[in-house]
Amino acid sequence: MPEKEVVERARKDAEAGKSPSTQAGEFVREEIHHVREGKHGARSPKQAIAIGLSKARRAGVKLPPPRRGRSSQQTREHAARDTRKGKSRSHRMPSRRRSRAISRALRREGSSSATRRSLSRQTRTSARTRSRASRSAAAKKAVRTKGRAGLRRAARKAARTRHS
Repeated sequence: MPEKEVVERARKDAEAGKSPSTQAGEFVREEIHHVREGKHGARSPKQAIAIGLSKARRAGVKLPPPRRGRSSQQTREHAARDTRKGKSRSHRMPSRRRSRAISRALRREGSSSATRRSLSRQTRTSARTRSRASRSAAAKKAVRTKGRAGLRRAARKAARTRHS
């Protein structure tokens, strides 16, 4: 169950007209924090991200399932099921036995999947699957939508992280 503040932040993002992936980012961030603080572990950064996306879909974020060729049939079906759960108003009580089994299994996993290093490796890997044009277009859109203060912040960050 996602925390109230997370759902609230995602709702604010939706009201501000931000994309579903931005809204879902709040849930993913929460999941990364859970792994870091030792609430449970994850086998890989991908698993932590997948749990966050699943929670986002179930909370009603309009995030479509991945397209064919992007992921397995099983993953797409799970995503579609999560989306349906998010749309339906009838909320049955989750199975206590299954919930406990899941959390115990996740507790057995390590927390190294949420380190800065492993997350940045995952980010680079997923960026590599995109074309240069696609990455460039995303950067140009960011410039258009960030606003003056956002651009200054980004420029400062770039100056800080640039190799001298």
